[in-house]
Amino acid sequence: MTPKTAKLPPLENGDRLTADDFHARYAAMPHIKKAELIDGEVFMPSPTKWIGHGTPHLDLGWFLKHYTVFTPGTTAGDNATVRLDLDNEPQPDVTMIIDPDCGGQAEVDADDYLSGAPELVAEVSGTSAGIDLNRKFDVYRRNRVREYVVHRTHDGELDWFVLRRGRFTPLAADPADGLLKSETFPGLWLDAAALVRGELPAVLSALTRGLQSAEHATFVKTLAKRRR
Repeated sequence: MTPKTAKLPPLENGDRLTADDFHARYAAMPHIKKAELIDGEVFMPSPTKWIGHGTPHLDLGWFLKHYTVFTPGTTAGDNATVRLDLDNEPQPDVTMIIDPDCGGQAEVDADDYLSGAPELVAEVSGTSAGIDLNRKFDVYRRNRVREYVVHRTHDGELDWFVLRRGRFTPLAADPADGLLKSETFPGLWLDAAALVRGELPAVLSALTRGLQSAEHATFVKTLAKRRR
C-alpha cells in the first residue's frame, strides 16, 4: 500500500462512516470483494452459498442482460458499486439502467462508478433478506430507484416493486398470462415462478414474447430518438 492508504483504518462491519470515508477505505482494501454503506453503516456480507445465492444470482443477471442485448440504450451490470448519496453506497447484485445519453437518471462518474439512482436494482436475498427488504428498501425508495426486484431464495419467492408517488408498490402480475411486466423497461416480462424454480427455458420464452411486443418496439425507437 502507498503511505496514504496505509494510514487508513480497515473497514469493519458496523462502522459508521460518510460515503467519502467509506469509499476511500474500501478502495484501499482490494482483497475485500463486497462491502456496502447503508444509511451511514458498513455492511460486509458473509460468504455466499451456491444454491442460496450463486446460481439464482447468475440466473437473474442473465435475464436482465438478455433484455439489454435486444434493447439498445439500456445496460446491465453485476456487483457494481453505486454512489447514491452522502450516506449510501450499495453494491447491488444486479443493476440495470437506461444509458445517460438516452435520458437515464444515473451517470458513470469520472472514477467509473455509477452515480445516482439506477432505474432498476435486483438483489438475491438469502441471509440478507432482512436488510434487503428493510433498510435497503427504504434507501432505494428515498433515492428514487424506479423498480426493485428481490429474489428471496430461503422463501422461494420473488418480489418486484415499482415506485409510485414516492412509495414502492408491489407489481401485480398480468391477469391474462401471469407474467410480471416492467413499467420502466417495456418488454421486460418475467415468469417469476419459473425463475424461482430455475426453469430458464420458460423464463426465456416469456422474455422473448416481451421482446417481440409492440411496446418494446416503441421503447427501442424512443431510446434511439433520445440518443440522436
